[in-house]
Amino acid sequence: MARIHCSVSNCHYWKSGNICDASEIMITSDKFGDRMPDSFDAPQASNAPQTPVSTCMETCCKTFVESQNAAKNVDGIYRK
Repeated sequence: MARIHCSVSNCHYWKSGNICDASEIMITSDKFGDRMPDSFDAPQASNAPQTPVSTCMETCCKTFVESQNAAKNVDGIYRK
């Protein structure tokens, strides 16, 4: 499995060394991510439409959840 790097240190899945420690992640276009609720995440990724973009600036990580958020495991994603 590929190592995912992330510098968003207030994310529940962030680990020392800027490592994403989520069991799954979903990256999509900003346009699609803005339209979907927070609950639409990696477990639903196989049902998501393809979202081509032109640059990395048009992408977003849907798996982000603030580290102190009580609903951090509601989508079935967990820390490894």
